[in-house]
Amino acid sequence: MIRHALPVLIAAIATGAQALTLAVPQGSTQTAEVTTQGATLSVPVAPLNEGFLQTEPARGTLTRRAFRVDATDLTPGQLIAPLAQQLRAAEWEVLLSCQARACGGFDFRFNLTVLPPPEMFVDLGRFEYLSARAPDGGAWVTLLASVTPQAGYVQITQVTGRGAAPGITQTATAPRPAPPNDLGRALEETGHVVLEDLQFASGSTDLGQGPFATLSALAAYLAAAPDRRVALVGHTDAAGSLDGNIALSKRRAEAVRTRLINSFGVDAAQVAAEGMGYLAPRASNLTEEGRTLNRRVEVILTSTE
Repeated sequence: MIRHALPVLIAAIATGAQALTLAVPQGSTQTAEVTTQGATLSVPVAPLNEGFLQTEPARGTLTRRAFRVDATDLTPGQLIAPLAQQLRAAEWEVLLSCQARACGGFDFRFNLTVLPPPEMFVDLGRFEYLSARAPDGGAWVTLLASVTPQAGYVQITQVTGRGAAPGITQTATAPRPAPPNDLGRALEETGHVVLEDLQFASGSTDLGQGPFATLSALAAYLAAAPDRRVALVGHTDAAGSLDGNIALSKRRAEAVRTRLINSFGVDAAQVAAEGMGYLAPRASNLTEEGRTLNRRVEVILTSTE
C-alpha cells in the first residue's frame, strides 16, 4: 500500500517507441499500486447488453493505481475528463466511455477488478468508465472514477506489452456472488454484524466523514442481493434514561441508513433503522471499555427467504 501526496501522477505507459504520461488532478493522493507480470485483462469495449459483455483481451504487465482527491464538489465526469483528454490528445483510440447505468450498472461494475476500500471506492450509482488502446496497439488503459460526499476516487489500470488476442469476445457476465464479501458472508451465516468502524461524535447523532469500509461492503452486498432486507439497529451504553437512549440509538441508525442511500446508492426499501438503547449490551457497562463496546450500530438480516 502507498500513501503519499503527489502533485501529479507520472504514469509512463510504454508503447513501442512512444510513451504516454498521464497527470491526475493537483493535490491527489495515491492510495494503492499493484503490478502483475504476464497478466491478461479483459477490457470492456461496449456496455453490458442483456447479460453479455464485449471485451478485448489485453496481455502484458498490468498495473492498477488508485487515487483519492479530497474535495466535496466533484463529479465522476470532472475526474475522468482531463485524463480522457490526455489520451485523445495522444491519439489513443477510445474503446468505451460510459456512465453508471449506461455502462450496465452493478453487473458491469462487478465484472471489473477494482482495488478494495479504503484505497478505492465505487458508488454504484455514480461512476464513469473509459477504456482506450494505444495507437500502435501495444498498450491499454482503463479509467474508473467515482465520488463520495468527502472525496473523489480514480483507478487507472494499464497493460503494457504486445499480445492482444485477435478479435473481440462476447461473454456472459459472471454470476453475482452470494454473498460478495466477508461482511455479506458473516451476515448470511450469523444473521448480524457490528459495523465496527463507524464513528459518531460524543453524544451526537452525526456520522463521521469516513470513509467507512463496512458501509462500502454492506452496499456491495445489498446491490448483489436485491432480495435481501436488513435493519440497522443502534445501541448505547447504560448512561441516561431508557427512552433517551432508544431515541439516540435510533437516530444514529437512521444516520447510517441515510449515508448508505445517499452516498452508496443503496435501495431505500432494503434498509430499515431501529434503536435498542441499552437493552442489548455485548459487554459490561461497569467499565469504560465495556461501555465503548456497547455504543455501536449493528446490521441485522431480516429477509426470511
